[in-house]
Amino acid sequence: MSIDKFTSKNKNVGGVTVARLLPQAKRRTIGAWCFLDHVRFDDNDASMQVGAHPHTNLQTFTWMLAGEIRHQDSLGHHQLIRPGQVNLMTAGTGDTHGISHTEHTPEGVQRLHAVQLWIALPASQNIPPSFHHYPKLPEWSENGIDYILTTGSYGGYTAPTLQYSPLVGVDIRIRNTQTFNIPVLPNWEYGLLVISGSLKTEDGIRYGTDELAVLTDCTSNEQPVRIHAEAGTHLMLLGGEPLQQPVFMWWNFIGDSRDTLRRAVADWNSGHPRFGKIDLSGTTLQRIPAPEMP
Repeated sequence: MSIDKFTSKNKNVGGVTVARLLPQAKRRTIGAWCFLDHVRFDDNDASMQVGAHPHTNLQTFTWMLAGEIRHQDSLGHHQLIRPGQVNLMTAGTGDTHGISHTEHTPEGVQRLHAVQLWIALPASQNIPPSFHHYPKLPEWSENGIDYILTTGSYGGYTAPTLQYSPLVGVDIRIRNTQTFNIPVLPNWEYGLLVISGSLKTEDGIRYGTDELAVLTDCTSNEQPVRIHAEAGTHLMLLGGEPLQQPVFMWWNFIGDSRDTLRRAVADWNSGHPRFGKIDLSGTTLQRIPAPEMP
């Protein structure tokens, strides 16, 4: 097994500074997880206001920890997501499918904490656009650790979250300083995001807030990974089978080629019906144009 350390880069999303862990030059994906932002603010003057924008060939996955975000999409869904819930929006695959949406913090919400991810969809499948909201997920405690399973199977539990490729996502909160095991599957890739606190991997490397440990090259006889974490540490475990396809990314689009991305840019900017429409009346949100590919 190989363990690599990655640190975040600050990015501005809808007026909020976020810590971006994926993609990076030396690590594009963890399984089908291809985008990872840690979003947090606690400021009377801050708010997230992301206008209408499109997606292709991916799922957006929002794991809410504090505050609220209001979601509206071109399929007609309006959903307020609260702590302990997952919003999962599927853009669909191919050059004929797509989706658009807005995200904003409602008036009066002055604190926000979430993990926002993208999942690359398998290009070999014909997947239609959809939206799902999961207000209740499997929760359990064991040996002073609290778990919430956001997707996949782990610890004898299975989440209801829609998947198109094998994945796992687990929220892990360690109450007492301890060393514990994380089981791994052969040939899977894993990431451990430190949301707060600190941990040490079995190679002795320490990770703090907004740092990511990436585990690859797991074999069939691999032993569970030993993790030492300080009391109060909060982690997000992500994992999945390595993708068997290229993942090209430009702005909010994913495709299996650069030509696919160019068509998505042209379609969004020309108002192609594949992305639907969102009624922005009564809001201050605007439609965001796609930047042209170089």
